[in-house]
Amino acid sequence: MTVYGTIEPNEIRQMIRKQEITGPTAGMSIGYTQANLAILKKEHAFDFLLFCQRNPKPCPILDVTEPGSFIPARIAKSGDIRKDVPKYRIYRDGIFTEEVLDITDYWEDDMVAFLIGCSFTFETPLLEADIPIRHIEENCNVPMYKTNIPCEKAGVFEGPTVVSMRPMTAEDAIRAIQITSRFPNVHGAPIHIGNPEQIGITDISKPDFGDAVTIKPGEIPVFWACGVTPQAVAMESKPSIMITHAPGHMLITDIKETSLSVL
Repeated sequence: MTVYGTIEPNEIRQMIRKQEITGPTAGMSIGYTQANLAILKKEHAFDFLLFCQRNPKPCPILDVTEPGSFIPARIAKSGDIRKDVPKYRIYRDGIFTEEVLDITDYWEDDMVAFLIGCSFTFETPLLEADIPIRHIEENCNVPMYKTNIPCEKAGVFEGPTVVSMRPMTAEDAIRAIQITSRFPNVHGAPIHIGNPEQIGITDISKPDFGDAVTIKPGEIPVFWACGVTPQAVAMESKPSIMITHAPGHMLITDIKETSLSVL
């Protein structure tokens, strides 16, 4: 478990803002919700909002900022989305052009930020149930894959669903389904268990995003819809600019994960 697990969200955000933390945020501020990020110009904001509404598994919305506002007031009142994510990606016309630690110089007055639920949030309940989380054990990023599962189109936005994967025993997978079903705002239950080829993943040792992890004998891969989906959608839909978090590098919010539990 990361040494940052017990530090309060605002303190973590300050450390990220100072660029003292630039790596993946899994296991940080245990008990608090983490969020994916997608930033678009206002002209594309309605289409993307509709896209998220039609695709709630990969894109469950936690907050949407007013045009031009960089403060995610509903989930992190002291937050600044230009500086409080450890690493950002810039996509221009669907092409990933660069990765940066601060997007202040890229921010425009008509930009709208979408904060999307992240599966890192439900990892704490999984750990509390003694279900191992391999990427935390191996101190790396969660593996993420593009699939052959299409998202429902909305306006200019379309593309494949991206999934995150955690290997588990069959017994742990059943318990994980029960636990994560309580958290629909952070992707909810898995969307696939077992054979990755059934969802278009030909080589599980080569994730499209993140890092490969060990799958031990007797374990099966368990796949959750992932908030990196907008990045795959950006590559296919080609908006003039989309700014996102780098996969695995989240905004840590002030919302307790227990507040998102529905059961």
